[in-house]
Amino acid sequence: MALKGLRARKRLWWPRLLLLSALGFLGLLLYRTAVVRQLEVFIPMGVCPSAIMPLVRDNFTGVLRHWARPEVLTCTSWGAPIIWDGTFEPDVAQQEARRQNLTIGLTVFAVGRYLEKYLESFLKTAEQHFMVGQRVVYYVFTDRPAAVPGVELGPGRRLRVEPVAREPRWQDVSMARMRTLHEALAGRLGREADFVFCLDVDQRFVGDFGPEALADLVAQLHAWHYRWPRWLLPYERDRRSAAALRPGEGDFYYHAALFGGRVAALRALTAHCARGQRRDRERGVEALWHDESHLNQFLWRHKPTKLLSPEFCWAPEVGRRMEIRRPRLLWAPKEYALVRA
Repeated sequence: MALKGLRARKRLWWPRLLLLSALGFLGLLLYRTAVVRQLEVFIPMGVCPSAIMPLVRDNFTGVLRHWARPEVLTCTSWGAPIIWDGTFEPDVAQQEARRQNLTIGLTVFAVGRYLEKYLESFLKTAEQHFMVGQRVVYYVFTDRPAAVPGVELGPGRRLRVEPVAREPRWQDVSMARMRTLHEALAGRLGREADFVFCLDVDQRFVGDFGPEALADLVAQLHAWHYRWPRWLLPYERDRRSAAALRPGEGDFYYHAALFGGRVAALRALTAHCARGQRRDRERGVEALWHDESHLNQFLWRHKPTKLLSPEFCWAPEVGRRMEIRRPRLLWAPKEYALVRA
């Protein structure tokens, strides 16, 4: 009888799963149309529980000013702050970073045509906005070290060029970076920097990106998905993949274009992602969103200690959003036909 009941429940579950999958796929197809995207603003973002509010703080932001942004979610269920413009005091963050005498690393991969298309703008705008007044070391990973443009750096800021092999497919370039970062964090980068941020090169800084972003493990809310209900988020669902999340799992959808933290935390993250990708290759599968899928799997099981709002890495193609007051990074127009050729 128990076996028959289990089979009956399975028969009832499959139609629901297929329906949810079909609705999710339809939503993804329609989402690229501006009219459908505008409906997104009516999806509530949630409210930070009052019991958690007094506890949400860290060395770099002090007590988070939740009341300054009542229209957005400013904390997670596990007590991590979500940093929006106006919820922190920039001077507090700057002073604390100087007090700790920090060095902050920034890694970026510029391989193939991504180098000439994006790298110079990325580095020049980083000099204007990224951790201004702090010690910074840039790590540029590239297959053409001699082509890295010369950029004038401010006091206490250095640039290191690290050669990497060019992979046969752009997907392999994306996935190989976790292994490369893990090795770099075990070497000179890990010895030089106290905190490290890992960013995509096809974006540019347009606003202050300061020590308010620092924490043990930092994740970025994806600009395209931060209002979506959890069942629609594009997690990996193929159970054969090491990146897979089951229905009901996951908190937010995090963007692999920006993540960071202390060296030890990033060593654990990159090791997990590289190990998962290796297992997938052995099984003959590939996660839907490559290293980003593995990143989301890790951050579901190992909660980030700070989340950055979509203001910190915004996509203008999403359209106007009243809650996006001061973007820090903007995605560059995606010219995949050119840079992935």
